[in-house]
Amino acid sequence: MSTRGTSTAGIARATGIPWETWTARLEELGARSMSHAEIARRVAEQLDGVVENHEWWAQSVTVAWEQHTGVRRPGQTGDGSFGTSASRTVAGTPDEVLTRWTELLAGRTEVDGVPFRQPPSTARTEKWRYWRARLADGTRVAATLGEAGRGRTTVAVAHTGLPSAEDVARWRGVWKELLAALP
Repeated sequence: MSTRGTSTAGIARATGIPWETWTARLEELGARSMSHAEIARRVAEQLDGVVENHEWWAQSVTVAWEQHTGVRRPGQTGDGSFGTSASRTVAGTPDEVLTRWTELLAGRTEVDGVPFRQPPSTARTEKWRYWRARLADGTRVAATLGEAGRGRTTVAVAHTGLPSAEDVARWRGVWKELLAALP
């Protein structure tokens, strides 16, 4: 399975190293027999002093290489699970939108046929608002709300721990539908 072209092009621009050079370097290092952490550490050593946020870029190179070689599929995390996300920007302050989101989901005991393991919770920081839920299938959902300017708030829903790539499309659709219903 190949890597998305945009990510490899972005890596090449940011690091100043063409993607073909990265793949050759990683093959020479013996990355196929290394753990994700070891590959990322070795790439970080190469990028230290070369780019800002060299450890972040090392992770990006490592994930892209794992996708390129078929070790990891797009959307797959290091533990083998998958995740998806959806977002929408709506009118209102983060507090107002969090209230509307919780009201939209109030009274539900499940989402798309999967029960909540426990009732969803909310939290606040000075800058962010959060809605979190654990589902009975072991997955987690987090809605993060933040100011988008001009009296608007962005709601970003992330669903993690999904068992397969097929679940990504299903759940992304579920969360997009719920976000579309957000008044």
